Amino acid sequence: MAARKPIKKTAKKSAKKPTKKAPVKKKAPATKKSAKKAKPAAKKKPVAKKKAVTKKKPSPAASKKAAAQKKAKERELAARKKAKERELLAKKKAAKERELLAKKRAAEKKKAEADKKARLREAAAAKKAKERELLANKKAKERELLANKKAKERELAAQKKAKERELAARKKAKERELAALKKAKEVEAKQKAAEREAARLAKEAERRAEAERKEAEREAARLAKEAERRAEAERKEAERRKKAMEKPPIVKGPSQDGITSTREFDLKFLFAQRDLLLEERAKLVGQATRLEDEANQLIEDAEMGDVQFDDEGGEGDTMVVERERDLTLSAQARHTVDEIDAALARLAAGEYGYSQHSGKPIPRERLKALPWTTELVEERVGGLGRR
Repeated sequence: MAARKPIKKTAKKSAKKPTKKAPVKKKAPATKKSAKKAKPAAKKKPVAKKKAVTKKKPSPAASKKAAAQKKAKERELAARKKAKERELLAKKKAAKERELLAKKRAAEKKKAEADKKARLREAAAAKKAKERELLANKKAKERELLANKKAKERELAAQKKAKERELAARKKAKERELAALKKAKEVEAKQKAAEREAARLAKEAERRAEAERKEAEREAARLAKEAERRAEAERKEAERRKKAMEKPPIVKGPSQDGITSTREFDLKFLFAQRDLLLEERAKLVGQATRLEDEANQLIEDAEMGDVQFDDEGGEGDTMVVERERDLTLSAQARHTVDEIDAALARLAAGEYGYSQHSGKPIPRERLKALPWTTELVEERVGGLGRR
């Protein structure tokens, strides 16, 4: 602002002193290059003066005229100079004003930028404050939500615990009720089991008595059959002896180690047959003994109550069937042992290997397959004998 005052004063002074010369046409503001070019043009005039000095001395009128012209030129030059100075002053003023204006504008721009920066800083500060406020509000809301959530969770946990306690109480009550029902059922089941056991024992005693009665009947029937079989065997033996009187005589050979040879069967063959008979007898005796032991064990198990004699089990009938089967097989083995003993007796008497029906010799192949046989194949097929 202090630099502008002198410019105004100079402008006023120039305005108060107008020149009397004819107005000079305003030229365009000269640049530095045009000013430099103009200076040499002004300097050329003195050169012209020097040239004029060299001329011949003019007359007084002409000198006056020349002096007047010279003064006019000087005034014109002075005017031009002043105009030029004013122009330069105006240019300087304009330049200064432009400079001041530029400075002003720069200051204003700087101020505007500072204001803008201040506004931006203020806006940023306001934004940050707002963000802090929003963040604080957000955190406050989050804390409030968290507190509400925790309160709700505590409430739900309390409700859950209350429900669990209620369910536990109901469960315990139900368990006590079930335990009471279970005890009642167990008592009832024990009573029923006792009744069933009593019924089973009664039924078992009845079945045992019935089994013993049937066993006695079967034993009597077996003894009767055995007596009948023995009578039949004695009858057949009598018939055999009777027929033996009519059979062709057996030509006997030498005896050795309790065996008598014949014309058809030598000692070597008869010793081999005796070994077969003894081996088969030992096997059958062991089998008969084992079967009899199993039958007796079934009776002992039935007496000890291991077998269930109720309507569902059916074990009593199965035991009786198994026992009868074992006894039948044992009796068959014993009967075969008796036949083997008879064959051993025939070996000692010299009658082994001959048919008891016709007195004919039995083929060795049949004797090897069935050492105690007493008949031919055709006699067996024809129904004359048992084997």
